[in-house]
Amino acid sequence: MLSTEFLLTSLVVVLIPGTGVLYTISTGLFLGLRASLFAAIGCTFGIFPSMLASILGLSVILHTSALAFQVVKFAGVAYLLYLAWGMWKHTSGLALTQGGQGRSMFDLAFKGFLINILNPKLTLFFLAFLPQFVPETTTTPMTHMLVLGLVFMGMTLGVFVLYGLLANGFRRHVLGSPRVAKYMQRSFAATFALLGAKLALAER
Repeated sequence: MLSTEFLLTSLVVVLIPGTGVLYTISTGLFLGLRASLFAAIGCTFGIFPSMLASILGLSVILHTSALAFQVVKFAGVAYLLYLAWGMWKHTSGLALTQGGQGRSMFDLAFKGFLINILNPKLTLFFLAFLPQFVPETTTTPMTHMLVLGLVFMGMTLGVFVLYGLLANGFRRHVLGSPRVAKYMQRSFAATFALLGAKLALAER
């Protein structure tokens, strides 16, 4: 059921840096390993609604309805800009070193969840991606797509956890210098803003 082509293609897709990767890395750098794990889990679970919508055919609505697509798209844009602004506001070294204390892990996971669920391109991606690896001879295409989607989610979680581990490894170097920490956080904030602008200009 799982072809080598599917596994390799999925790995390449997952490794490509996007908003989820950026969020997980920034969380690992500034809030630590545990926080990055929750961020990775949130981003991964944010894939599930898009995957399920694709399997059930609901993503056709986004593809055919300009209004539905625009509503979801600009909700995603607003959220990315919100994250960028929040990160830009807190650029002191003290805020970074103490930011993980009292920070709800559920809140971090939920933010990661929203990043993916508010990206209409993700739903359309699954609609185009998964059917390519469903054998024509199968009698249960929906089940086959569900298995493929769950494997994709598992690979996403594994890669994102790895990104979080690597980010946490560099954490002491970043937090050891308030200037570097401030520069890094503002760089992440600017990148989130650019990703929001890119999504705003995206077409179906």
